[in-house]
Amino acid sequence: MASLSRALRVATTCCGRRPAQGLGLQPLASAASPTAEKNVPYQRTLKEALGPSEVAQGPSQPLPSTANVVIIGGGSLGCQTLYHLAKLGVSGAVLLERDRLTSGTTWHTAGLLWQLRPSDVEVELLAHTRRVVSRELEEETGLHTGWIQNGGLFIASNRQRLDEYKRLMSLGKAYGVESHVLSPADTRALYPLMNVDDLYGTLYVPQDGTVDPAGTCTTLTRAAAARGAQVIENCPVTGIRVRTDDFGVRRVAAVETEYGSLQTPCVVNCAGVWASAVGQMAGVKVPLVAMHHAYVVTERIEGIQNMPNVRDHDASIYLRLQGDALSVGGYEANPIFWEEVSDKFAFGLFDLDWDVFTQHIEGAINRVPVLEKTGIKSTVCGPESFTPDHKPLMGEAPELRGFFLGCGFNSAGMMLGGGCGQELAHWIVHGRPEKDMYSYDIRRFHHSLTDHHRWIRERSHEAIQALPPSGGCE
Repeated sequence: MASLSRALRVATTCCGRRPAQGLGLQPLASAASPTAEKNVPYQRTLKEALGPSEVAQGPSQPLPSTANVVIIGGGSLGCQTLYHLAKLGVSGAVLLERDRLTSGTTWHTAGLLWQLRPSDVEVELLAHTRRVVSRELEEETGLHTGWIQNGGLFIASNRQRLDEYKRLMSLGKAYGVESHVLSPADTRALYPLMNVDDLYGTLYVPQDGTVDPAGTCTTLTRAAAARGAQVIENCPVTGIRVRTDDFGVRRVAAVETEYGSLQTPCVVNCAGVWASAVGQMAGVKVPLVAMHHAYVVTERIEGIQNMPNVRDHDASIYLRLQGDALSVGGYEANPIFWEEVSDKFAFGLFDLDWDVFTQHIEGAINRVPVLEKTGIKSTVCGPESFTPDHKPLMGEAPELRGFFLGCGFNSAGMMLGGGCGQELAHWIVHGRPEKDMYSYDIRRFHHSLTDHHRWIRERSHEAIQALPPSGGCE
């Protein structure tokens, strides 16, 4: 049985990235290619693979001729925006998904929700997401979103980090977020499997938890449909028509699909790693890049049940509770870019590059030593979009009236989705968000840089390495 420690030894000793024979894992590959959907065991536990005869042909329902708002992309942000538009009373809102809901990035996300960040606006956004997924949707629909409240634990392995967490605790108090700074001894009592010998303390947030992407998106769209919104799957967008008004201003006119067109004055680009391609259809520059982003799922760990999720910012790792096992991941120091984003990619995965993933193994074993002898059940490596300043891209594009962005969430789309979906809906309806969203507004970038591919690529990589304290929570 493959273990984290053995994977680490292979990754650090192999030359030329040869396959890790005998590990029972996918080969070490420097140019990891998409894995065929039918050959991904863990994928089938999250999303049932369809056989060729079961794949839907044509749109899931007839395409209307007009719509007040068209959302492109059925991931976290697309579904949240549709739901909040419907709650604001917008009629004729349509979500177009080229495959099925959650395809691309959302379906394989770790789904962690941490309530504390250094920004007061982000604390409010996260709080709204938590309210939506933990209470409001279930009250509205009677359906469980899959929310699990097992708490969150931030690790402080130096004095500066502990001071930062104390400031986070103070900020949380102002917004009603319960949190506690724990000593190493208290941390061990809470999480007996954790190595606390090198800790100064931890920050414990008992109401943090995990969001289920499929359950959440399904419930969001059902709630939106009950208010008159439409969700059309298996309907790829092929173009966006633009008109110039009498004042010389470019405006959205229609969305074209493989099955017809929709006249609309408003498009919302929630296409994730495909957002740049959608922007190009309308002449809008979308400064993001796609990278491989991974985690591994362990075999069963005795005594791990009911433990909180863990975030160690200095080691750049997270440990997500998954029943009686853990998901181990984090931000890659040397990520692999997905240069040619395929428009056929939906529920596939990439082969995991163990050389890139090595840093997470080291950090995880140091924090929870039992992982050294724990087997690896599966690997999950999928596409994720990243931006030059590690902040999402939102708001109306300066090049085109009626074209809004809701993309580039840097692996935080699930936990920021509720708050950002609400703000984006308000932005569309009222012309401005309710909160100060400047740090997310697409207009923060100078127009000379938004299509400078080398700058976008290098800054997006640099931004991951230079994350502010507590700012890189997945």
